[in-house]
Amino acid sequence: MVRKRKSWFVWSNSGIVIVLLLAIRPAALCLASKRAVDPYSQNRKLGRGVNIIGYDPIWRSMDRARFKVSYFRMIKDAGFSTVRINLHPFRHMDKDKNYTLRDSWWKVLDWAVENALKNDLMVILDMHEFGAMGKEPEQNKDRFLAFWRQVSERLKDAPDSVLFEILNEPSRKLTAQMWHKYFRQALAIIRRTNPTRTVIIGPAHYNSIGQLHTLDLPEDDRNIILTVHYYSPMDFTHQGASWAGRKDKTGVEWKGTDEEKAAVERDFAKAQAWAKEHKRPVFLGEFGVYDKAPLESRLRYLKFVTRTMEKFGWSWAYWQFDSDFILYDVRKEKWVGPVRDALIPN
Repeated sequence: MVRKRKSWFVWSNSGIVIVLLLAIRPAALCLASKRAVDPYSQNRKLGRGVNIIGYDPIWRSMDRARFKVSYFRMIKDAGFSTVRINLHPFRHMDKDKNYTLRDSWWKVLDWAVENALKNDLMVILDMHEFGAMGKEPEQNKDRFLAFWRQVSERLKDAPDSVLFEILNEPSRKLTAQMWHKYFRQALAIIRRTNPTRTVIIGPAHYNSIGQLHTLDLPEDDRNIILTVHYYSPMDFTHQGASWAGRKDKTGVEWKGTDEEKAAVERDFAKAQAWAKEHKRPVFLGEFGVYDKAPLESRLRYLKFVTRTMEKFGWSWAYWQFDSDFILYDVRKEKWVGPVRDALIPN
């Protein structure tokens, strides 16, 4: 028995890629697990992660990439276990072809997933079009669902170490009520071809802990990991950031006082209480401090936030590898050592 396949690779449960030279393959090579993996086990495997290539020119041309293939091994060797790949697919879709994703986009995604798995990294495919979805949710709904139809079909044979995150930071006009409908429709699409895939879903208003009370996950689908994001206090974490209205607000310190630490612990305790009540593991998909903050304050904050998350048993992904909130200096080809060590102590 043979099965036709359009993709140029298949996946093994060990993450090894098998290149196909023919358009057909034996059914025995379909190695995707048919048993759902315990989401708490998945969350432990996610461990410590980092967000990558969301704003990299690689999506326009691989010749212009900042991110190099060698970085996957470097990330693994530094002590990270997960990459959260930030995807902005809308500009790479053909509206006249039912929002079909272009081959050039698939080439980059295939490259990223393949090399992450080769280097024993867990992979989160993060649908990162929160800007367009928040601005015009109804107008973009068809594109949003078309994305998940294509990705879920393409990745249906991927190993359990590839997870789907339905949408980063639903917000603005994409209200909690609308988000509830949208994510359930996307989840239904995913489950047609990926019945056992671990899926990541978070609350409205930018995956805010304060909006968890609006999140209603389907009780009959237990293979879901909750995600929240954390950038509090914003005057500290986003100081100097023009897009956050804080261009001229700099020099704000985080001294690690009892009061400052207690504020973080209270926020995390709220999320932990929700997760315990609803029996969902927690992945904190974004946190960080903009690199214009005072370095010593930045390090104190990152150390405390990461160790507190880990005390609660959460997985996490730092925002982000390069560009801003910088963890790795691509120009100098070196880690920002103090930041790396704050996230992953020796």
